[in-house]
Amino acid sequence: MKTLYIARHAKSSWKHGHLTDFERPLNKRGHSDAPMMGGILRERGADIRIIRSSPANRALTTARMIAEELGYPAENIETDERMYGAGSRELAAIVQMLPDDVDEAMVVGHNPAMMMLAEDLAGFDEDNLPTCGVVCVDFNVTSWRDALPGAGVIRYYEYPKKHK
Repeated sequence: MKTLYIARHAKSSWKHGHLTDFERPLNKRGHSDAPMMGGILRERGADIRIIRSSPANRALTTARMIAEELGYPAENIETDERMYGAGSRELAAIVQMLPDDVDEAMVVGHNPAMMMLAEDLAGFDEDNLPTCGVVCVDFNVTSWRDALPGAGVIRYYEYPKKHK
């Protein structure tokens, strides 16, 4: 069994017009939502052994805040430049290359690709994956290579406004 947590970055700030899209930070709500979601995942028993994130500031900051709540060392978060601007097919390929000795993994990135990844892998049927939303997908496989479109089953879907 493999479990994938598909996470969209937390709410970002548009106040810094001089920054590039890649550099945009989280806003106040993002700084409160990301740790909250990490706590929810911890309470649900998440045992994430690898976190792979887009290197964009807002995604990596989200990954670090979630990791802290899970007791996952922030320095072990892997960044993958392909995740910034990737489509769902590229993201699926990244998932399929995860090491097989890891049973629970998280990817942190951007919409619409994260929503489309959840849709492709497990039939996620929502109009949007909100900021800091997480879709937990189970695969009845022994190798990530077999985490193919349609092979996943959604265990749960969490997002900040559900808990406020």
